[in-house]
Amino acid sequence: MKYQNFTFCDKTSLEIILNTFGHRRLPTLFVIDFEGENNIVLPLNQAKSHGIFVDVNFDNFQYKNYQNGDFEPFPPKHSFEKFPISKAEYQVGFDKIMTALQYGDSFLTNYTCQTPIKTNLSLRQIFEKAQAPFKVLWDNQFTSFSPEIFVNIIDSKIQTHPMKGTILADIPNAKNLILNNLKEKAEHATIVDLMRNDLSKIARQVKVKRFRYISEIETNQGNIYQVSSEIEGELDANYQLELGKIIGKLLPAGSICGAPKPKTLEIIEQAEGYKRGFYTGVFGIFDGKNVYSAVMIRFIEKIGDDLVFKSGGGITAQSKLDNEYQEMIDKVYLPFGN
Repeated sequence: MKYQNFTFCDKTSLEIILNTFGHRRLPTLFVIDFEGENNIVLPLNQAKSHGIFVDVNFDNFQYKNYQNGDFEPFPPKHSFEKFPISKAEYQVGFDKIMTALQYGDSFLTNYTCQTPIKTNLSLRQIFEKAQAPFKVLWDNQFTSFSPEIFVNIIDSKIQTHPMKGTILADIPNAKNLILNNLKEKAEHATIVDLMRNDLSKIARQVKVKRFRYISEIETNQGNIYQVSSEIEGELDANYQLELGKIIGKLLPAGSICGAPKPKTLEIIEQAEGYKRGFYTGVFGIFDGKNVYSAVMIRFIEKIGDDLVFKSGGGITAQSKLDNEYQEMIDKVYLPFGN
């Protein structure tokens, strides 16, 4: 996978630079790919000059480095078509994962695919119009409009909100169906346990504050419900001195790989057959005091002259092929109404 006009840093350099910027309390943007091979760390005020635009609007924190109208106008009507792989193609990777699950090599594996899309919108237009708390655009490369927090660190409290469980909101009794589905319960509990353990590596007094709450997301194909949990721990008051170490110990995000992490990452590589690149990586802002970051899901990438939407979901031993295949397709959407 090639990205144009940029010098990347590896994971070791990423941690060193973030530690340095944290020590200096320098407002910083970081963009980290899934494999940790190509990472970007910049002073926040330099991002725009490198063609990287961000828009974070979470809780009481708001930041964006562009103005509405900076990009080309949105058309009166927009089109959107998706061309998912066949169920037979999807099943090739699905079966590899199910075999690994049956052998006990993994309890949960996140399986993702690439879906070509056609739209009369540019990446810039999608980015500006998208409704999501965490948005990033690397001009002419990719955009992500993510609803999922990676970690937020506010006043030395570190939080994560793993997101597992999706259902179309217009399905009758949808909330009860998703909350009482045994497979979804098991999948969510596994990720919460994984993320609680991950936070315990770098934080004290880690606890689950909210378990399996529902949020609603507007899309161009109807609203969906997503199930999340909130986990919190405490860091030292001067945590900024080890900002890179803290971020590095949590990578990759557990919600988009699975458990246990090391073996599950091997299974993902064997099953998916492509490099995720920045998809399911992490981007975030350090404002000099606090950190706001997201997992780069809901992701569209430009490959050559074509646009590709990357999506997926968690596979457990209880997973059904038809359901998982449909969930992968349902997650290919634009995050705004028609």
